Amino acid sequence: KVVLLHSRNIGMTTFMLNICRCEEASPYTLANICMNVLIANLEELCSEKPDGTLCFPEHWSFPQEIADRFLGMMVYQGKLTDRTASIFQGNQMNLKMVNIQKAKISAAAFIKAFCHHKLVEVDATAVHSDLPIPDILSGLCSNSWIQQNLRCLLLDSTSIPQDSKQLSFGQLTGLRILSVFNVCFHTEDLANVSQLPNLENLDISNTLVTNISALLNCKDRLKFLTMHYLKCLTMTKPQILGVIRELQYLRHLDISNHRQLKSDLAFHLLQQEDILPNVVSLDISGGSCITDGAVERFIQQRPEMQFVGLLATDAGYSDFFTTKQGLRVAGGASMGQISEALSRYGNRSCFMKEALYRLFTETFSMHVHMPAILKLVAVGMRNHPMDLPVQFTASACALNLTRQGLAQGMPVRLLSEVTCLLFKALKNFPHYQQLQKNCLLSLTNSRILVDVPFDRFDAAKFVMKWLCRHENPKMQTMAVSITSILALQLSPEQIAQLQEELFMAVKELIAIVKQKTTEKLDDVTLLFALKALWNLTDESPAACKHFIENQGLAIYVQVLETFSESSVQSKVLGLLNNIAEVREFSSKLVTEDVMKHISSLLHSKEIEVSYFAAGIIAHLTSNKQPWLFRDLQRNALLQDLHATMKNWPSPSCKMSALVTYRSFKSFYSLLGNFSQPVVQLWGLWAMCHVCSKNPSKYCKMLVEEGGLQLLYDIQGHSQANPQAQQMATSILEDFRIPFLI
Repeated sequence: KVVLLHSRNIGMTTFMLNICRCEEASPYTLANICMNVLIANLEELCSEKPDGTLCFPEHWSFPQEIADRFLGMMVYQGKLTDRTASIFQGNQMNLKMVNIQKAKISAAAFIKAFCHHKLVEVDATAVHSDLPIPDILSGLCSNSWIQQNLRCLLLDSTSIPQDSKQLSFGQLTGLRILSVFNVCFHTEDLANVSQLPNLENLDISNTLVTNISALLNCKDRLKFLTMHYLKCLTMTKPQILGVIRELQYLRHLDISNHRQLKSDLAFHLLQQEDILPNVVSLDISGGSCITDGAVERFIQQRPEMQFVGLLATDAGYSDFFTTKQGLRVAGGASMGQISEALSRYGNRSCFMKEALYRLFTETFSMHVHMPAILKLVAVGMRNHPMDLPVQFTASACALNLTRQGLAQGMPVRLLSEVTCLLFKALKNFPHYQQLQKNCLLSLTNSRILVDVPFDRFDAAKFVMKWLCRHENPKMQTMAVSITSILALQLSPEQIAQLQEELFMAVKELIAIVKQKTTEKLDDVTLLFALKALWNLTDESPAACKHFIENQGLAIYVQVLETFSESSVQSKVLGLLNNIAEVREFSSKLVTEDVMKHISSLLHSKEIEVSYFAAGIIAHLTSNKQPWLFRDLQRNALLQDLHATMKNWPSPSCKMSALVTYRSFKSFYSLLGNFSQPVVQLWGLWAMCHVCSKNPSKYCKMLVEEGGLQLLYDIQGHSQANPQAQQMATSILEDFRIPFLI
């Protein structure tokens, strides 16, 4: 345990990076799956106490390792609250390591839930101000076992009330590791901490300490000292070096600093020959006046050195740092150094910005799969959600690491995490356009857009708003293409919820189609716009209404008159099919201009064009209302439809346009129409076609939607068309639907 905790300070090894790669590429463990289910259903599985908190059934108990992991997962998912923390009261949970990073719980809940356990490690990094450090210490010190056995306490970025007295760590006599990074921790507190009899590892970075002389009290036991960015030190450099010289047992020293402060403490340290005889890890990143020669001499005098931090310095570029066996370097001179920097400085925004900038430069033209590096980029984004330079540079690095075919080599879970972090950045910085461009560019990746889980509803809102910004043609094309795919992935209910975004998007897409038609330019933007409108109107009466109200029908007639390519015709007819399925709007299609083109395209040599034209006719003629006083025209269309379908190939034929349906609901009225066999026949042909292409999806859909009975009705109906009965039997037998029941 201690070795692993030390890695928090001395950095992640190459081995740990490889573990990261394997973990993200592997399936979730059964234990994690079970715990996720428990967390998702806490309210249903728990009973409520009189005070409103939750508790598990009495006979439940959790082994120690499972209990520790379960708590960590609850915290990570933001599910640890005063109400839920109570499940850790009593003896059902046997906790040893409490990780409550960034949790929002009160001091009372913390003490009741955790301070009766036999804890050896507590990570309270950046917990909510409702749980300040004095209350954490008071709770831990209330348990005599914890006083003697707590080995690790991490309090980074945790609050201290202004009226607090001196912090009291003295009772935690078993403490070996203490971190108070970014805490209102004073010189007096350091004096108190230095008296701890077992303290070996101390992080006082970015605190209010003005004098480190108290460290001399623990000089015989201190092995790890991190004092990055000690901005309040009033000691002279000789005084500081005098203290460090006395720390003879130090194995790790971190005196890295913000480059902007131009501290030369490290420069003077490197000149000392009689200092740090046992050091194996020295971090001087951000120091000024650092040269390769000075660092080389220091390391050569200490041949056991295993790590040196040189990021944001002028050192690390000589061959010495690549040829020295067993030496890891966090710097900016190579991918190896950048990787080391990303792994070590995940919690330091100043160095994370520097490392990400170097990474962006290195990966700009790289064609290598690097999931471990992408994982480290994600860690930086997650740790610094409100730091714009980190988020912006990380988004650019993520693009470099996933562009073109590189995403194919990335685990889906990792891509999902990065995509979700990108959208979180969008919400935190809604007015930073370049960050939004990076997010939009990431969504053009087919691997991410099709295979990766993320909030597609939020993504659709973002892309539709971007679509209406009238950006340059390249950005517009990207927004249109993404909209065309996302629209197909949203449910009709989600599309209906878009409301304002949907109205604006339909209007903008129609304008794009009109412009391209006027210019007689059948480019990729036109095809994407037609596809987007087709997908947006699928089972969406609201989108169909917006389309009609924005003169979409007249513009689509112009499209058919301007372009004769089947790829354009099939997309136009696909949208008109969607309108034909909506009873309240279908009559809008029964006009001379529209019907002229549909009747003509019914005879197209391209089967997909003929298919969509036939679908429009089938839906329109199945409803007699729009055909009042036009019965002769309706009968002629039905006869023409029947004659055309006789010449079609079998339903299992291949079409160049992939036909997909969200549901079969619009077909069921056609299947029950025994008075018009040809309408029924088209519905069966369509269902038979998609079932032959994707039986696992559509046969299941048929069963779940209750359409199976309609097929049996057709099969056994005495007046049914023989060809219709044959197709119904084909679906039932060939795709073995009965076995799915």
